[in-house]
Amino acid sequence: MAQARGVNSLRFNQDQSCFCVAMDSGVRIFNVEPLMEKGHLDAEQVGSVGLVEMLNRSNLLAIVGGGSHPKFPDVSVLIWDDAREGKDKLVLEFTFPKPVLAVRMRHDKLVVVLQTRLYVFSFPHNPAKLFEFDTRDNPKGICDLCPSLEKPLLVFPGHKCGSLQLVDLGSAKPGTSSAPFTINAHQSEVGCAALSPPGSLVASASRRGTLIRLFCTQSRARLLELRRGTDPATLYCLAFSPDSAFLCAASDKGTGHVFALRDTRLNRRSALARVGKVGPVLGPYVESQWSLASFTVPAEAPCLCAFGRGGRSPSSVVAVCVDGTFHKYVFSPDGNCNREAFDVFLDICDDDDF
Repeated sequence: MAQARGVNSLRFNQDQSCFCVAMDSGVRIFNVEPLMEKGHLDAEQVGSVGLVEMLNRSNLLAIVGGGSHPKFPDVSVLIWDDAREGKDKLVLEFTFPKPVLAVRMRHDKLVVVLQTRLYVFSFPHNPAKLFEFDTRDNPKGICDLCPSLEKPLLVFPGHKCGSLQLVDLGSAKPGTSSAPFTINAHQSEVGCAALSPPGSLVASASRRGTLIRLFCTQSRARLLELRRGTDPATLYCLAFSPDSAFLCAASDKGTGHVFALRDTRLNRRSALARVGKVGPVLGPYVESQWSLASFTVPAEAPCLCAFGRGGRSPSSVVAVCVDGTFHKYVFSPDGNCNREAFDVFLDICDDDDF
């Protein structure tokens, strides 16, 4: 994800109200609405950072070294507690046999993803390893952890090509590698996966990036097939709205797509769908639904998307890109989508330390 402006990765917090930026110059944390810097850690404190994950809006950050001049190794996850008195605010360190590719947090768990293994710890109170799962080769560190208090679900690529594994961390017994549920989602390798905020839905796309499939986490049944486009693309993110009524997908084509999940009549259909029965070749193409609205982001800059939290109509979606740009679009049920705000978040200054 690294770019010329020294951004190594981006992450929204669990309720999408903030995002944190791992940079060669340290860590920066921004509030989404209104867009403003909440704080930063400079390179003198933490070196250059490859990954950062924020726990809700709290003082706890998980940091993994990376970039041009790391102070910490890429095989360790360090927990930084800014509420701690004094200069040394590193309170925990978890070290692994291979480089850390992703970190996810919720109020009671920490998940660390390596290329072929995934670890789950109790956190932040009495940190201890609860589970360890072997995974298929997962070079992108694909994983999502549901923030819902009721449903501590975890999703990651299964052993079989194109499959997803779902684990309910609430019902699994610590110390066991309890068999996760498997969803055969795609024929080719999984490229992206996301859980809805309440944990009732999981969305995924393959590395081809043309189709997004939606499954029920309870029954594991496929509910919807959504079409991003016909050309292969790398999906950077899948994001649900807070009420799970919409899903956003952004890719390296420089386009973000918004799909309706609750009222699917809002989504566009292929013109051929109105013709009636078609042959087996065109069948799947005709049956899938196209986005209700789309918007543009810089094609060459990987980005993450999140929905506005107002719950008002029209709805809004924001995209933050590794080139330092911030885009906010509003969309209406009839498919109109207009840019409401543009900013360069890396140029926003804040004199306060985190």
